[in-house]
Amino acid sequence: MSETDRSRRQFLKTATSAAAVTSTLAAPAPSRAAGANERLRIGFIGTGRRGFGTHVKSLVKLHGLGRKIDLVSVSDVYTVHRDQSVDYIQEHTGLKPQTYADHRDMLADENLDAVCIGTPDHWHAKLTLDALRAGKHVFCEKPMTHTIDEADEVVQTWKDSGLVMQVGVQSTSSPVWDMAREMINNGKLGKVVQFQTESFRNSVYGMSRHNVITKEMTPKTVDWRRWLGVDEGLAPEMTFDRSVYGQWRCYWPFGYGMLSDLFVHRVTGMLKATGLRYPGRVVGGGGIFLEYDDRQVMDVASLIADFHEGVQGIVSSTMVSEELKIEHIIRGHHGSFLFDKISYGRGPEARFEFVPERPQVTLNSKLKKETFEAKNDFDFNTTHFDNFLDAIRAGDPHMVNNDPELGAAAVMIVNLATRSYREGRVFQVSRDRNIEDGNREWALNWERMSQEKANPRHVAGWKAGDAGSVLVPPEYQKLAGPWTNGQPPKQT
Repeated sequence: MSETDRSRRQFLKTATSAAAVTSTLAAPAPSRAAGANERLRIGFIGTGRRGFGTHVKSLVKLHGLGRKIDLVSVSDVYTVHRDQSVDYIQEHTGLKPQTYADHRDMLADENLDAVCIGTPDHWHAKLTLDALRAGKHVFCEKPMTHTIDEADEVVQTWKDSGLVMQVGVQSTSSPVWDMAREMINNGKLGKVVQFQTESFRNSVYGMSRHNVITKEMTPKTVDWRRWLGVDEGLAPEMTFDRSVYGQWRCYWPFGYGMLSDLFVHRVTGMLKATGLRYPGRVVGGGGIFLEYDDRQVMDVASLIADFHEGVQGIVSSTMVSEELKIEHIIRGHHGSFLFDKISYGRGPEARFEFVPERPQVTLNSKLKKETFEAKNDFDFNTTHFDNFLDAIRAGDPHMVNNDPELGAAAVMIVNLATRSYREGRVFQVSRDRNIEDGNREWALNWERMSQEKANPRHVAGWKAGDAGSVLVPPEYQKLAGPWTNGQPPKQT
């Protein structure tokens, strides 16, 4: 597909991204990408299961469809993965990429425009910051970072750079989330009060043991010290172990198991649909209830994130049971959105259903069930990279479907839930994002609002006034209230 044939899709992307949360960004840095007729030169850092299977293959596909891109460099600590990616790119594009042992040598190439990061989680922030500071656009796999402080630094560096950055939650490139948010803002659900979602799995291999380890993985083929990031302070030095290298999601120094791998996907979609971002209170629970195989991360986990806007988010999953799953729902006083599991899937199709509350509550007998559908031209992975390339071409960091601010909000939620489980703590987050131990103030705040008969709070972007936010008390409620000097309260 030539770039001149893309006007319809570009219009849709521009329209949906206009509703996205924005922030003040520096003017885009001068780049080779600014010229409409120039080809974007892209490199890859980390080309394992995700980096090769999704990053390399999606961009090779887009190259074959006529996108003006060249895949020019590969950096990986594992020679087998590096060579596999080089051979694949050369076979399908005719260009043999340059290889690098050290990502900093790749980033020193002034002719490189963008990098795709597909490494273990603990390297994401370091690589992203190095790339942005070297003037490169960035596509980074989720979670955006391993810690909250790292996320804050990435967001600020991104804002200062004026460059484009996409976080790799591919389902955010489905239009359903923007569609839902617009309806929510217009009062379709009434006051939004809760979302729930899941990511259940079950396998004879166990959580993340489906990632194959091979005899080829040895200290001779893997630069183990560099992979750990010992010199960068990213992980402690330890003896080489194929399971740690190939199945790193099972161990705390490198990831948070299902929370950083799967919960981030679910949380990000719900944040995008509701317009919510940073939480006000987070607690996490679970444990290793079945998989006693040397892992550190939970095989059953749940988190609850309460928001200052008066919304609760629940994510609950197991990695050892999956046949009966929790539905993906956003609940409001007048109705709910039920998202089909394909909305989080591979695409290109996605859909969700509006389910109204009964008319005795909504006082509107015209509300009926409705189904809303959306379809991309490509699967979600390819669409997500396509969106990244469009944003670079347009010089517009806000065009991406998963920007660093959304990425940082998801990181905070799963990070605090993980810490809550591991440290036995409840966390509260102030509106200016100071994190402290939980206390009575969270509950007292809502009690005060009730006593003061305050108006409900709404998600950012709400423009529906009191729609679905006002209760109609029964006539007998006029009898309520404290008596004064033995006399009942005056009835109004």
